[in-house]
Amino acid sequence: MTLTLPQPLSVPSRTVLGHVEPRLWTAPLRELTPETSYGFEVIDFARDILGMPLDSWQEWLVIHAGELLEGGRPRFRKVLVIVARQNGKTHLLKVLALYWLFVEQWPMLLGTSANLATAKEAWEGAIEMALGVPLLAGQIQAVMRGNNDTHLKLKSGGKYKIAAANRKGGRGLTLDRLIMDELREQHNYTAWKAAMPAMNARPDAQAWLITNQGEDKSIVLNSLRDTGVQALGGNVIDPELGFFEWSAPDGASPLDLDALAQANPNLGHRLRGASLLADAQRAVEAGGEELTGFRTEIMCQRVSALDAAVDPQAWSAGNVPGSLAEAKSRVALCLDVSVTRRHATLVAAAVMPDGRVRTRVVAAWEGPQATQELRRDLAGWVRKVGPQAFGWIPNGPAAALAADLKERPGRVSPFPANCSVEEIRAEVSAVCMGLADLVDAGQVLHSDDPLLNSHILAAEKLWSGDVWRFSRKGGGECDAAYAVAGAIHLAKTLPTPIGKPRILWA
Repeated sequence: MTLTLPQPLSVPSRTVLGHVEPRLWTAPLRELTPETSYGFEVIDFARDILGMPLDSWQEWLVIHAGELLEGGRPRFRKVLVIVARQNGKTHLLKVLALYWLFVEQWPMLLGTSANLATAKEAWEGAIEMALGVPLLAGQIQAVMRGNNDTHLKLKSGGKYKIAAANRKGGRGLTLDRLIMDELREQHNYTAWKAAMPAMNARPDAQAWLITNQGEDKSIVLNSLRDTGVQALGGNVIDPELGFFEWSAPDGASPLDLDALAQANPNLGHRLRGASLLADAQRAVEAGGEELTGFRTEIMCQRVSALDAAVDPQAWSAGNVPGSLAEAKSRVALCLDVSVTRRHATLVAAAVMPDGRVRTRVVAAWEGPQATQELRRDLAGWVRKVGPQAFGWIPNGPAAALAADLKERPGRVSPFPANCSVEEIRAEVSAVCMGLADLVDAGQVLHSDDPLLNSHILAAEKLWSGDVWRFSRKGGGECDAAYAVAGAIHLAKTLPTPIGKPRILWA
């Protein structure tokens, strides 16, 4: 018998080191020296007092983020740092907190994270570091671990408090330094509005906002990052924002070690290239949430949704410009309305001669009057297209609107005589999952419509047992995704046409 041994995991044939300098960053106004950046003192403090020298990328960051203006005030009131997990960002925050507290002696420092437990873990780590240094331990007056008041207080009066990133975090305080860890988890401005105004009375205050990359729901992070990126192109909206991002280039493969090095500055030091590649390979093979998680947390690439309903790469591969002219006798229409009723989409689909399905947006309505405008316009679009089938998902917001077309007494139907008008009676989950399967198989074509891209790529899976449908969590709009899925379902289930086609549009 021949014994087959497992193949050893491939390892990089060359040493690749993480990039000390971020891929995207705000350039200094002048040469950075110990006189123009407090970062040099942070480096000395970590090495000489704590006995824990910073890593090279951390040194680079504190020097650039600690830039000072004439007169000594920090240039940046907000420092946004995006870097992959497990590169030492929490350790850096602990060092900074102790520096601000013991060296610069700021009266009030607040540390927040997505939940109180995470903020407390970093806080406890900083206290442990301070207690390990007699020079610092002797300056501690009290360590309070109460349920509603957790803080470290120095004999000088300085305090380091912690809080969860919520509507209470920071309220009632006057802050000199603020740490917001895992900014990606802030899906609304509740925590931001609670903490940031607490710095208003302090002209020298500074907030450090540190995270790995997020998704479309990470609205606070995305807004700040967009501002930072625009400034790099010369459109400076917020001159007090410092932006520093370690990330893989958009579109880079998870298996590209050079791309991983741009998001992981400690690659080749504390992180092994072979380990990252092994994780990348597993994520690529698993796809779905594991792959999007790898892209956001390890590559710091922006994704629309973490548990994406439709694979972004497969959807992008279906971008083949064209029209429905080749299959104009086989067009199906589907209408869907967002749960907010502020957006609606009418989508056409047809099976092409090669068996693939092409889809395109026929019309869309947006705003507080969306449903009223839809009622006004829909019959005209139906007459113009002359579809073989028109449908809607019966348990969705479009049901009542679509029913109006055939229920108004005395009204001439806008539908061609050979057009079936129906509720899509198949299980909604089957229709949604069917679209995802067809996209994965390369069977869906589209022309890179921004609306379709936005709704398809932002749609997440809303699980019910072993099946799922498109998520409308938080009132998000994914009606175009439902309309595409419905139109394709109708197009693929059309009976063989009889007689002369009545299509007037392509």
